[in-house]
Amino acid sequence: MIRHDYAHPLRIDEASHQVARADYPRHVSQLVKQLLLTSPGERVCLPEFGCGLRRLVFAPQSDALQATVRLQVQQSIARWLRDQVELLDVEVVLGATPGSGIDEGAMLVTVSYSLVETRTPDSVTVEVR
Repeated sequence: MIRHDYAHPLRIDEASHQVARADYPRHVSQLVKQLLLTSPGERVCLPEFGCGLRRLVFAPQSDALQATVRLQVQQSIARWLRDQVELLDVEVVLGATPGSGIDEGAMLVTVSYSLVETRTPDSVTVEVR
């Protein structure tokens, strides 16, 4: 069975004039990005939804920050997306890391996961500023 879900952000497809759709792997990737980039309190109907990474951008960049980000991502995915993905790894690279190529004060978060329905591995990388 080929599964299609609504694309994020919600929009009308120009060709079909219907709500745009995304295939299952792309839809789950969009859900992970949405979770990572949403701060708790942003959504009216789901005030606890989100990861809260943007508020950590201004924290002193250290090993403790990396561990905190990793833990917040793991907990958020376990709470909100456990029926969609099986978390494999969370990698956090801080801008203060020499040779990272990231602006100081920013962080790069890579989430590696396996899709629950198809067992195929995938990953999402977001830069948080």
